[in-house]
Amino acid sequence: MDRPDTDHSPTTEPATLAFDRLCAEIVTQTDLLRSHLKDADTTVPVPSCPEWNLNQLLRHLGGAHRSAELAVRTRASQPPEDESWRDVSRYAGEDPAVLDAWLAEGAAMLADTLREAGPEVTVWTPVPGGRPTPEFFARRMAHETLIHRADAALAVDATYDVDDEVAIDAVDEWLMLGSLPVMFDYYPSKRELLGPGRTLHFHATDTAPEAWAEWVVDLTGDLLAWRRAHEKAAVAVHAPLTELLLLIYRRRPARGKGVEVLGDAQLLDFWLDHVQFG
Repeated sequence: MDRPDTDHSPTTEPATLAFDRLCAEIVTQTDLLRSHLKDADTTVPVPSCPEWNLNQLLRHLGGAHRSAELAVRTRASQPPEDESWRDVSRYAGEDPAVLDAWLAEGAAMLADTLREAGPEVTVWTPVPGGRPTPEFFARRMAHETLIHRADAALAVDATYDVDDEVAIDAVDEWLMLGSLPVMFDYYPSKRELLGPGRTLHFHATDTAPEAWAEWVVDLTGDLLAWRRAHEKAAVAVHAPLTELLLLIYRRRPARGKGVEVLGDAQLLDFWLDHVQFG
């Protein structure tokens, strides 16, 4: 079977996971996160989100779920007027049982609303030039929840395992969103990434060959580009898929356990310093 060595144009492409699977993952990942925090102290700081404690992390995630649910349910045509949910600094010491129920309710509401709307109706999304449909919110919220589950697991030293298909789609989405041309407007410093010979290869070491869990980030042109491919690059990063996911999302250090970096390590560090998109 041939590998999909195809350049990804700088647009928001459909998810590789089916819409129904993405809806289900919102609830699945939320439930797994909740299981990590059973009997946990919600005042514990979150190392990977250093401005937050667990209480604030859960408020952020639950607020994102509810904001997305409202946009899809109302078929929003413009950004919401009220984004006060983004400021979680005031939250501390809430009843963990109440917070847990609130988080579960919001995830279920979002999944139900997405399924009722379907993947193709028109709705505002926060990414200009993308596909303005509920599929964007299904994919974004599935992986938002997946990664914030990692934040919670890291905070309480819980085991963090991810299904290969979900992890691969999460990497795809991160690279796609981070490569959009509009990101040059949001983050002008991203232009500094471009330059001759600047390529990165990420290779998951624990997946079956047919999973094609390899990515090339190409910074040699006028735009940021990426593709699923097995190619030589200026720097190669080999790691188990979950570790690779956490590294790319900047939840693990590039020199972490099980991670092998070959070639221009400074280019990897430079790229990691500029990969944010939100």
